[in-house]
Amino acid sequence: MNLTLKIWRQPSPDDPGKMVKYHVKDVSPDMSFLEMLDVLNEGLILAGDDPVAFDHDCREGICGMCGMVINGVPHGEQKATTTCQLHMRHFEDGAVVTIEPWRAAPFPVIKDLVVDRSSFDRIIQAGGFVSVPAGAAPDAHAVPVPKDDADDAFDAATCIGCGACVAACPNGSASLFTAAKITHLGSLPQGQPERASRAKAMVERMDLEGFGGCTNTGECTAVCPKGISLDAIARMNADFLRASR
Repeated sequence: MNLTLKIWRQPSPDDPGKMVKYHVKDVSPDMSFLEMLDVLNEGLILAGDDPVAFDHDCREGICGMCGMVINGVPHGEQKATTTCQLHMRHFEDGAVVTIEPWRAAPFPVIKDLVVDRSSFDRIIQAGGFVSVPAGAAPDAHAVPVPKDDADDAFDAATCIGCGACVAACPNGSASLFTAAKITHLGSLPQGQPERASRAKAMVERMDLEGFGGCTNTGECTAVCPKGISLDAIARMNADFLRASR
């Protein structure tokens, strides 16, 4: 496959960025999207040019690092797929592919496709934990958890914090991410004592970081690689209102 890539290049946070066109030849359909970028970078390095900076780590759809907007869609158009799980067989030979970083004020560009997502870390630090004594592992089923609650917790815990929800939202909202973390802990018995204070602290931190408000457009869940439901946002709002009274 031969492709034309239009990639956002920005040397540093303080420098202006621009779209730069590259041509990549002989791309295997079995390559992942990141492997294709590796091939591009190898050619750039051999030519003495600066390689394209992009985040990556596990390359297995687990870590959430490989965030980029592909043809206007975070992680690309394949549903329930991270960028590292996207394969080149989903593109046509001769296609023009546009690649940009996450676009949100709380995600400032560091270089090229790399953005600073530490705002997510600060939201977690505000309340995404359970303050219980840590000792030896308890016996299995020592704390009974209803099946529905366990399912809700597991579903919310699949959030990998990639930020695709923010990049897709027209308001730049982090509500789906924050709601997933609140729902994960708030669904379990161990998370009940701090359920109200956790929701209040994390939502207030989310607003302080500069994320926009949620207007239920649903773009976030449409691009979420783990399919987190909007139900989590409804639960977060209920917990926040309860804590604010």
